[in-house]
Amino acid sequence: MWGNYMAKVENGDKIKVHYTGKLDSGEIFDSSEGKDPLEFTAGEKQVIKGFDDAVVGMEKGEEKDIKIECAEAYGEPKQELVQSVPKEHLPANIEAKEGTSLLIQTPQGQKLPAKVVAVEKDIIKLDLNHPLAGKALNFKLKIEDIEKKS
Repeated sequence: MWGNYMAKVENGDKIKVHYTGKLDSGEIFDSSEGKDPLEFTAGEKQVIKGFDDAVVGMEKGEEKDIKIECAEAYGEPKQELVQSVPKEHLPANIEAKEGTSLLIQTPQGQKLPAKVVAVEKDIIKLDLNHPLAGKALNFKLKIEDIEKKS
């Protein structure tokens, strides 16, 4: 049942959260403003660990500012996720320039964001790290609703 007002978020509860995420520079990288609140089950690893941990213990209507270090967010960038790909493996209609973001598909059909970090004669170096890897994330959170686990 949505709307158990004085209840605190516990692992297993379905919650609705409005949020704004900023980098240390103040740049907003994501926000639920103007959209439906983010809905997820606390403690089920449906969101990054630091976000999941931060909502536990909050009440409906409560607001909180949090800082999540990269280890509790998307981790440090991994050098093994920077890969060299022959240019001929890219579709002909894609002009790969340094700094370009691409969506690549794995042999298993999974789509991953990649950033072109270098273009050489026949090779393109792609960084498959999450775009927020290595960054601390700052969130303003507001619990909109809590559905207690049964």
